[in-house]
Amino acid sequence: MAKKIIIVGAGIGGLSAGIYALKAGFEAEIYEKNPLAGGECMGWNRKGYHIDNCIHWLTGTDSNTKLWQVWKTVGAIDENTEYANTHKFYSSRIDGKELTLWNDLKKTEEELIKAAPEDEAEIRKFIQHVEYAKSCAVPSDKPLDMMKIKDYIEMGKDMADMPKVMKEYGKISCSELAKRFKNPVMQKLMCDYLPADYTAYSFLVSYATMASGNGNIPLKGSLAMSLRIAQRFKDLGGILHTNTPVKRIIIEKKRAAGIELEDGTIVKADEVISAVDVDFLYGKLFDRKYMPKDLKKAYENRKAYPITTGFQVAYAIDSNFSGDDTIFFECEPLQIGSLSFKRMSVKSYAYDKSFAPEGKTVLQANIVQSDIDYEFWSSLSAEEYKQKKAELAEELTKRIIKEFPELEGKIELLDCWTPLTYSKYCNAYHGSYMGFVTTVGNKQMRFKGIVKGVSNLFIAGQWVMSPGGLPIALISGKFAVQRILKRDGRSIEI
Repeated sequence: MAKKIIIVGAGIGGLSAGIYALKAGFEAEIYEKNPLAGGECMGWNRKGYHIDNCIHWLTGTDSNTKLWQVWKTVGAIDENTEYANTHKFYSSRIDGKELTLWNDLKKTEEELIKAAPEDEAEIRKFIQHVEYAKSCAVPSDKPLDMMKIKDYIEMGKDMADMPKVMKEYGKISCSELAKRFKNPVMQKLMCDYLPADYTAYSFLVSYATMASGNGNIPLKGSLAMSLRIAQRFKDLGGILHTNTPVKRIIIEKKRAAGIELEDGTIVKADEVISAVDVDFLYGKLFDRKYMPKDLKKAYENRKAYPITTGFQVAYAIDSNFSGDDTIFFECEPLQIGSLSFKRMSVKSYAYDKSFAPEGKTVLQANIVQSDIDYEFWSSLSAEEYKQKKAELAEELTKRIIKEFPELEGKIELLDCWTPLTYSKYCNAYHGSYMGFVTTVGNKQMRFKGIVKGVSNLFIAGQWVMSPGGLPIALISGKFAVQRILKRDGRSIEI
């Protein structure tokens, strides 16, 4: 009789674990507290429009990569997947001037040098290293600790140019990268997209992913992709329990015996995989004393390992809006809690016609936030929270119209959400929609998806390795099943 694996959480990590468990011959059941699977890879409808909450680009859309094969295995994408017809990463504006990071690196280089000839040498170096960063790949075959010398040699060949990127940009932050340029628009372009204290090489890798064609955007959005993966899990024989929150993981004699649901039901299991936020795992489902030391240090040192979240607003606008994709711009200072924000971004979803009625488009605005902002939002009463959201949404609307006067009278509020939204629906630590930010001088957060002292409890999800996100969640589910197979003396090839 096949072993039964219980998975807590039906985000991308949990769904991936479930699919690979079934492919390995196990029985698999997933328990999810929300009505739909997908976790933070989600979207929702308002007033006849669709609001997409996740995919700005999907790493692994190049069919020549190993990560693409994993996405295909779980049913997310395949050879017939249609992608958005986008041509740029984003644009930055200041004082009436705008520069763009195009997917075409040659086009970017020419535009930047023409606008900032005083930075030509630095621009050429930057573009060359983005080209190098195209070699960066997410290890997808097996966990790093299971790799043999041959695997490392192979990975080294595939990523031969990455050491050059790390040497030049591995020890500086995005804000320090910006200081290498003299032109003020170039400075903003270099530190608009990622938090200023993020390592600069992470920014180059992100841009390289888009520029290489390995970061396309699947049409129909994040929710549709999550539902495809959930359907693949069910088609393979998996059982998905939605609207079924888990109260705790039951530990007996140093083994996970199963789970207890919030309604008191006990579900027995041979193996348990937790695919929820690890702060929730060790704070609610399981004793915090088992938390790995490095992970514990990250939670204790909020300055070294900050998180990324945001206050976001979605609008319905006319589709003839002149803005395209993502644009960062200066705005009148906006006070949120103890912090004042002077830059914001808007992203047009005109590239996906399924999100809005004909002649209309969804536009989303974002104010990037972190731990201190989460503390502000969580300090408010229910009434204060509702009032503050409405007040800030109105303030953002004013700033958008000031920057884009053509939207006057043609912009309608659809919805707004805060860091608390991610905490409420996804149990996300401080409302983070990514893993820990890797800052300069601190080692990247990474830990084995195992629990020392409990022989059959495994961990999947984006928090297993920085910077988190969909690719890490995806492979962590696969890796969790491979750890079970290795422990049982079976082949880890699935």
